[in-house]
Parts: sequence; C-alpha cells; structure tokens
Amino acid sequence: MPAFPRTIFHVDMDAFFVSVEELYDPSLKGKPVVVGGQRDERGVVAAASYEARKFGVHSAMPLRTAAKLCPQAVFVNGHRDRYLAYSEKVHEVLTGFSPQVEMASIDEAYLDMSGTERLHGPPLRAAHALHQKMKAETQLNCSIGIGGTRLIAKVSSAKAKPNGVLWAVPGSEAKFLAPLDVRDIPGVGEVTERNLHGLGIHKVGDLARFDEQFLQEHFGKWGLALAGKARGEDAGGWFDSEVAADTDPKSISHEHTYNEDTADLTKIESTLMRLSEMVGRRLREGGFHARTVQLKLRYKDFTTITRARSLPEPTQLDTEIFGQVRELFLKNWRKGSAVRLLGVHTSGFENSGGQGDLLEGGRRERWAQALSAVDRMRDKFGESSVTLATGLKGGFRDRALENPAGLPGKKKETQE
Repeated sequence: MPAFPRTIFHVDMDAFFVSVEELYDPSLKGKPVVVGGQRDERGVVAAASYEARKFGVHSAMPLRTAAKLCPQAVFVNGHRDRYLAYSEKVHEVLTGFSPQVEMASIDEAYLDMSGTERLHGPPLRAAHALHQKMKAETQLNCSIGIGGTRLIAKVSSAKAKPNGVLWAVPGSEAKFLAPLDVRDIPGVGEVTERNLHGLGIHKVGDLARFDEQFLQEHFGKWGLALAGKARGEDAGGWFDSEVAADTDPKSISHEHTYNEDTADLTKIESTLMRLSEMVGRRLREGGFHARTVQLKLRYKDFTTITRARSLPEPTQLDTEIFGQVRELFLKNWRKGSAVRLLGVHTSGFENSGGQGDLLEGGRRERWAQALSAVDRMRDKFGESSVTLATGLKGGFRDRALENPAGLPGKKKETQE
C-alpha cells in the first residue's frame, strides 16, 4: 500500500498577473515586466515575468529595488478586476476535474483527485488533460504538481515551473525531498532557514535525520511540524485541514504604504476609511463579524506601533471599523509626524452581529443594507467603482498583491 492513499494536485498559474496583462497588451510579451506599481513607488512587486526574474526580480521585492536590478523593465500598476475575472475562469476549469477544489489564492489551487481515475484516468494523464484544458479555456499556462499530500503537490508544482507537470510517485516522497533546500519546504522563511543552517541543516534530507524531540527542543511545536514536513506529510502551517474544507480565517487586514510620507490628517483619515472599506468588504463576504479592531501605524523613521480595541458589539460595517481605528489613530499619533504606513486589522470573529441595533433606531441595519448594495455594485463594476465619501481624497490605489475579496469558490453571505 502506498504511504499516501490520496492524489492531490497543486495547480499554480505561471506569472499570473503578468500573463493576464499580456492578454490585454500583447506588446508586453517577451519583455521584462513588473506588476504592482511604478518604478519610483514604495510598493512591492506583485509579479514579475520570467524575463525580469533573470535579473533577480521577484515578488514581494520593493519596486525601487526591482527598478535598480532591471532598469529596462516595463512597470504596470496592475488591474485586480482583470485578475479576479481570470481567476474565475481558472476555477471553472478546475471544477470540471474535481468537486474538491480549494483556491489557496487568486492564482493557485489544490484539487483532491482521489477516486477520479475512472473519469480522468491515472494522475499523470489527468494532469496533462487539465494542463491542456487550462490553456485552451483561459489562454494561460499553469504548472501542476502531483502528490499524496498537499505539501508534496505544492513542492512538485514549484519544481515543474514554468508550464510543466511533475508527479512525485507514492513511495518516493523522501527521496524526492532529500536533495532540496530546506527553504523549499512551504512555511520555512528566512529566520527558520537561518536557524536550521546554524544547526548544520541545509537540505531536507539533513532535516529528516533529526528526531522529533531534538527539533521540538529547538523549534517548539513548529519543530514537530518540520519533522513531519521533512517526511512529506501535511503537518502544521497551511496544511491542517482537508482540501476544500470550509476553514475560517483568524484575521482579516489590509495595509497601505504611502509613496511619500504624509502628516496630512485629511489624507490619513481618507486612507483609514478606504482600508476599513476593504476589510469590511471581506468580513461581509465571509459572513464574519469582528470583535477586535487594530490599528497599525508606521512613521517615517520606521518606528511602528499597533493598538487594538475590543468592541462592545462585533461588527462588519465599514463605518464602525473606521470610527474605531480613527479614534485609535488620533489617540496615538504624534501630531505633525509624517506617516509612512497605515494598516487596519480585525480579529475575534463571530458569525452574527450584536444586539445593539435595538437601541439605535435601526441605524446599523440601514448601514448593513446600504453596504450590501455597495458590495453588489462592486461585484458587477469593480472594487473601485464605489467608495464612501471620506475615502475619496486619499488617492489610494489598491495594490495587486493584496488578497482580494470575491475569491472564486469562497462563500458569500448576503444581508437580508
């Protein structure tokens, strides 16, 4: 019997944002392209074409750094509505191959293909069929990793890029992982990598030779997860649930970094309103009400503070979130000091709102109905089509890197 009886696909769209932009502007093909903003802005790279990656440009890199590494690159602001539209097309193709589809992000998904052999054939044949169908239906390339766990499938898709298919055959997981760098394990970042290197652990095979007790002593619970991951298991981190399990997020947040530091209170309040709108939109999409609201404030000198407040009644209303973070800002801002970054964070989710509306003459209910109508307009005409008046003056353009509302396959709650 194989160690992992399931068959999991990880489908990762190749340079998704760039590829979508090329469909709208074919002149971009073959050029080094950076999506996420302009070369002189403070934002980060959302995606880079393979031509740009040859110069060391990668996602999450500051745009200004990308411009220095690849001065000839074409910089594109990005169009979130286009990406969501193509993500819907991708999702439609995927659901034709398995009923168990989980969109991990706007451009990647997991499919549980277990038990579909009679319909689609063995894993490799099914993957090639999906590969061809995706190109025919969306005009986009993808890479597909196949494994008995989500972890193996994700690592395989990364090694299959670009535009390839890779299957780690059941029973070969340890041999497949052993020569890979520990950074190839999903969830291992720079700090963990540095700590592992300090212990002489550079390859996954090195990690697999240490027992769980040793790893737990050095990394706590994460050490136990690392031990499982080194064996190819779905251990901890992003892999605690089954594919397409309806797991709820622990928090929802959005941030904005100014291109130029500002102490303009009108602009700052406008930004806080826009961030509150974005957070409220995602709360309503998931049917969540937040009990805790938190402000993140970063000054010009990179000094960063966070301040949180527990609410008497949970909320998903933009206006109430804004009111709370505005108060937190005014109480904690060094008046006149230039602000570099603002963030709005919500947590402590509940599935229903409070009872305060009985004492407020239906005000919250009217806001809920109005914002529900606004959400429907944004679904139809785009996220930037409607905004509250306070948010109009900030000159705030959503970053393509942000996790958008309306991710395909995610449930949407409607207000009655």
